[in-house]
Amino acid sequence: MSEQRAFVGLGSNLRSPERQILLAFDELARLPESRLAGRSSLYKTAPVGYADQPDFVNAVAELWTRLSARSLLDALLEIEQRHGRVREIPNGPRTLDLDVLLFGDHQVRSEGLHVPHPRAHERAFVLHPLIELAPDVAIPGRGPAKDWLAQCADQPISRIAEESTLRRALGTFAETS
Repeated sequence: MSEQRAFVGLGSNLRSPERQILLAFDELARLPESRLAGRSSLYKTAPVGYADQPDFVNAVAELWTRLSARSLLDALLEIEQRHGRVREIPNGPRTLDLDVLLFGDHQVRSEGLHVPHPRAHERAFVLHPLIELAPDVAIPGRGPAKDWLAQCADQPISRIAEESTLRRALGTFAETS
C-alpha cells in the first residue's frame, strides 16, 4: 500500500489522562510502517453523551502510514487494550480511546470501521486539535474541517499546558521520533 496521511483522535478521562495521552503518542510513534508527523496540543473537554463522568483530555496525532485503514485500527485497539480500556458504557469513562478520524481522502464503511469518523465534524474536541495540526484539512464528503467549527461553538474546550511542560511534570521523557 502507498503511504497515506492519517489522523488519529486520542481521548482519556481515567488514570492520569494527560499521561495516558502522552504515552499513547509515544506508542503511535512506534507503529510499524508508520511515522508520527505531528501532535496537537492537549485539550480539556466536557464529556459528550454520557455526562456523569470526569472531563476528558483530547488530542489528535498525524501519521504517515503504509498500513491499511483496518490494520491501523487494529493497532490502535491493541494500544487501547494495553492501557486497560474497558467498554462498559457507550461514550463512558475510559483510560484511552483512539479513533481513526481521517485516512487520506478515503471513505471507508466496513464492520467496526467508518472513515472519516462519522461524528468528527460535530465535535470540538476533534476539530480544534485537527485544525491546529492541519489548518486546511478537508473531511471527505463534508468539506473543510474549519467550516464545521462554528457548529461546535457551544462545546467548551480549553488548551492544556504545552506537551514539554506536561512531560516534565509527569516524568515521561521517552523519545517519540
